[in-house]
Formats: sequence, C-alpha cells, structure tokens
Amino acid sequence: MADKLLELNNLTKTFHVSGGELTAVNHVNFYINKGETVGLVGESGCGKSTLGRVVMGVYQPTEGEIIYDGDQLHIKSAKDRLKYAKKAQMIFQDPYASLNPRMTVGDIIAEGMVIHKMYDDATRKKRVAELLELVGLNKEHANRFPHEFSGGQRQRIGIARALAIEPEFLVCDEPISALDVSIQSQVINLLIDLQKKLGLTYLFIAHDLDIVRFISDRIVVMYLGHVVEVGEANEVYEKALHPYSQALLSAVPIADPQKEHAKQRIILQGDIPSPIDLPKGCPFVGRCPKATDICKDAKPELKEYTPGHFAACHNI
Repeated sequence: MADKLLELNNLTKTFHVSGGELTAVNHVNFYINKGETVGLVGESGCGKSTLGRVVMGVYQPTEGEIIYDGDQLHIKSAKDRLKYAKKAQMIFQDPYASLNPRMTVGDIIAEGMVIHKMYDDATRKKRVAELLELVGLNKEHANRFPHEFSGGQRQRIGIARALAIEPEFLVCDEPISALDVSIQSQVINLLIDLQKKLGLTYLFIAHDLDIVRFISDRIVVMYLGHVVEVGEANEVYEKALHPYSQALLSAVPIADPQKEHAKQRIILQGDIPSPIDLPKGCPFVGRCPKATDICKDAKPELKEYTPGHFAACHNI
C-alpha cells in the first residue's frame, strides 16, 4: 500500500471581503501518495491556486487540517514556515514575474541554500552549476540576468530554484500556462524526468486537461471551491461521473477531425454563482443539465462509486 505524503481533511479557506465572506476552498478532502502526481483541475476562479497556497502555508486554513508525512501541519511562525519550506516548494505560473530581475540566475538559485544555511560558498556555486545542467541549461548561465532568457528558460530556472534545497514535494501552480505551446511539452517532460530521478511528489494545478492527463496519476476536479470528482487519470477521462467533469472533458479538442466533429459537446447554461452567496444544495445546481429537486436542498457528499473513483452528485 502506498504511503500518503499529504492529506487534506475538511480543508476550508474563507476570506473576508466587502460583500461578506468568500469561501475559496470549501471542505476539501483528498490525499497525495509519495512519488505520485495529482492533477488539480477546474475553471478559473474555482479555488485551485488558493488551495495550492494553503497547502504551501502561504495562507492559514480557516477550518480543517493538513497532514504532511503523518504529522498535522502547523505553520504559526516564520520558523515553522522555514522548516516546512525545506520539504515543500512551489513552481509559479508566471516565469517573468517570479524571478527577481536584479539578481543573477546563480544568486536566484542559491538564495534558498543561503537562507537554510546549506553548504559553504564554493559548494553552493558547484550545486548551482549542477542544478542548471539538471534542468537543461548551462552552468555559464549562472552569471546572467533573467531578462536574457526566454519564458521556457526562465521556468527552468524557477524549477532549479525550487529544487535547490532538495524538497520532496512540489506544488506546480499552472507552470506552463504562460509558455508557448511548443515549449510546454519540454517543461512537462522535464518535470516527469525530475520526478523519476529525484523521487518527487507533485500537486499539479492546471486547466489544460490534456496536459493534466499526460502527467497525472490521479485527478481532482474542483468546482467553486468544492471537490466534485477524484479518480485515476484514465478512469476520470474515460468514465467521468460528475456532470461538471463530463462538460469539461467534452470541451477538450480531439486531434482526429472526424472524431472531433462527431463528439457531443456539453454546453453549460446559466451563470456561475458567487462564492460569497453559494446555493444551499449542490454548488453546480444552477448549471447542471441533470439537476433535480434534491440538488437544490442537499449538498451531495463525495462517495466512492468504483474502487478509487469518487464523485459528489445525487444523480449518478
């Protein structure tokens, strides 16, 4: 049986805003095994990135708990944050905004090692060169500045920085969405290679469902802060249970023109409700083609329908 590295139990994150309380992450439950990639998908604004930041300790959870490697995670101080950062790092969405333009690439990658008091100066310099080569760049790049690199190269630098303090878990927050399509596959293949070499565990946040299927072992589908489906990647893609998952997948283009023309696309009607004023029952009730009266009154629980395949829907 696989060991769980990360477990989220009833995780909730609420923000106080001018209109009331906005619940960005709503009683979320799932886990990630060691060495596994879990893809987190959903429309923009569904709470994916907020969930990633709660997992990283950037935001404190409002309710629920995060279990990391068997222990409940408590990040109450800078010391706690530093200790956890040694194990968990983040790869950011925007490779242009996430690198300090005033620092050399070598200093950017070495910064974490300096903060954590790892190695002496000579060893850090050697480690920077190793990391640059590990992500497909040259050690000579250490003396250059971020503006001298393309978007794909900058993301490789961001990956090298994340790996510098030898973490075991990476939150990848839409790491390829800002890159050209031709570069995306290179970065994805790099992440897969690094996972095999270093035994890494990934939470991979994205909205590109084809990419998520390619890199993920299991998939978590979010809608309006709620987890609506969890399962093995191929199982979710081929036998999606939740109407929202089915609608998302119906929008994924197929390379074969005949199959693309023949497939039935699900067009969702209605507007996404405000996360400040959620429906009483199922959060998807206003847009769901299968909604019935019970959906308006009772929130569905995440239930296991086949081994390892969960969905939150009254009408499966």
